[in-house]
Amino acid sequence: MTEETGLRERKKQRTRQALADTAIELFLKRGFDQVSVADVAAAVEVSKPTLFRYFPAKEDLALYRIADHQGEAARVVTGRPAGCSPLAALRTHFHERLDAHDPVTGLNDNATVRAFNDMLYTTPSLLARLIRYADRDEELLAEALAAAGGGDALTAGLAAAQIITVHQRLAQENWRKLAGGRRIADALPEAHRDADRAYDLLGAGLGAEYGR
Repeated sequence: MTEETGLRERKKQRTRQALADTAIELFLKRGFDQVSVADVAAAVEVSKPTLFRYFPAKEDLALYRIADHQGEAARVVTGRPAGCSPLAALRTHFHERLDAHDPVTGLNDNATVRAFNDMLYTTPSLLARLIRYADRDEELLAEALAAAGGGDALTAGLAAAQIITVHQRLAQENWRKLAGGRRIADALPEAHRDADRAYDLLGAGLGAEYGR
């Protein structure tokens, strides 16, 4: 990569970040449905066509905040320690994320994160877009599970669909706890129990292939 190319890429990344940060700020302040793509473009002083080159849809502006989690489950499986099964690695990782109050688990009481999760889980178009993100997560995890030697492509795909869906449901349940007024210190032990119950159920069905 030449210096000129590197500068161009950094400029693109700064623009992308500015668009996403500005959009989320406006969404949280005024409401997702009350902010248009034109509003975001104007606030960053770029044209709508420029914005769409970075983000194909308005929903992608909001979900950019969680884009770095795309493929995380697959990376956990691929990078697991020797002798550790895919399910065991994923279970351990989810518990670690709960203890870290990772926003992706739904168990984070930072005011801005709470407001973002409230918007995410109560806006139909964002939930629909989140399904598309989950579809890609499933594809990546299925590839990782297949590479781990567990079953054929169909088996790996079915397992990935179950695992990603479990992660989403656990995150939503944790968000509901906090949205209902629970304190994070009280909700955390229950969240760990919920995660163990979920992985016990996954292990009962998938353990023969991915619990070894």
